[in-house]
Amino acid sequence: MTVHPDARRFLEIVSDAPPLDTQTAEQNRADLDKAIPLTGTKTEVFVVEDLSIEDIPVRVYRPVEGNHPLPAVVYFHGGGWVMGDIELADTAARDLATGSKAVLISVDYRKAPEDVFPAALEDAVAIVSAVLDGRSGFNIDTQRVAVAGDSAGGNLTAVVAQELRGHHPSLVHQVLIYPVTDLAAGDNDSRRDYGDDHFLTTRDLEYFYSTYAHGANRTDPRLSPLRNADLSNLPPATVITAECDPLRDEGEAYARAMAEAGTPVTSVRFNGQVHPFFYLAGVIGDAHVARRFVGSQLAAAFSLVD
Repeated sequence: MTVHPDARRFLEIVSDAPPLDTQTAEQNRADLDKAIPLTGTKTEVFVVEDLSIEDIPVRVYRPVEGNHPLPAVVYFHGGGWVMGDIELADTAARDLATGSKAVLISVDYRKAPEDVFPAALEDAVAIVSAVLDGRSGFNIDTQRVAVAGDSAGGNLTAVVAQELRGHHPSLVHQVLIYPVTDLAAGDNDSRRDYGDDHFLTTRDLEYFYSTYAHGANRTDPRLSPLRNADLSNLPPATVITAECDPLRDEGEAYARAMAEAGTPVTSVRFNGQVHPFFYLAGVIGDAHVARRFVGSQLAAAFSLVD
């Protein structure tokens, strides 16, 4: 499939970017900050506040006025557990809050190399547990809570959904946007076809994995949710993949594995798109399409709860 013209323009913009493993984490983070203007304009949201839950920084978006309890979406940004933050995810978070008509809680979890696995996961589980248990401090309908995330954040989302199986109340939905699902994955079609010259490279993936996992067993399901032998009783899922992304095959493999275990799954591939198109609403039109779709999926999930 030909790379979408919008995605091609993005690839041209970042064509001179150095390999991540040739720079420090601080330099890579600074370079990513320069991409924030590519994330598009900020949708107006009724209230946006920087707060904390369980001493973990979060940015909270409440889309509408009023004191009635709203559903909630806990969102985990991408960036390989090393880069990215709530600023990078801001325009996407605003659109998802508006589209889902829910409070959106964007989590500034700890990152490697300062805090390696399982620090980010511990933060993710702590936040979602607090929201489900009514300990977030926000006026949330704890019967209608979902989790969502992209890339490394999609990995955290998948693992949180596994870790909190059996929790009451339970999560009502999970959204995985081009997620990392198998840090021990070998060669596959998407890695062969798109592991170079399509922004995210297999070399970048190894940088992220080695920095975050830091010697841990990469087959551990808390790192590689696709490796979990039991995928039953998970919340219904929406899985978004990009065709020209080395992570495509493992994301779609996870969608199939969940479906085979009995989880309702909606899996959508955006043809011609690259990692991380969901963020790039200032350059890539499909980012708007994907955000609207995810918002509608979340709103529909919340509407199914009595």
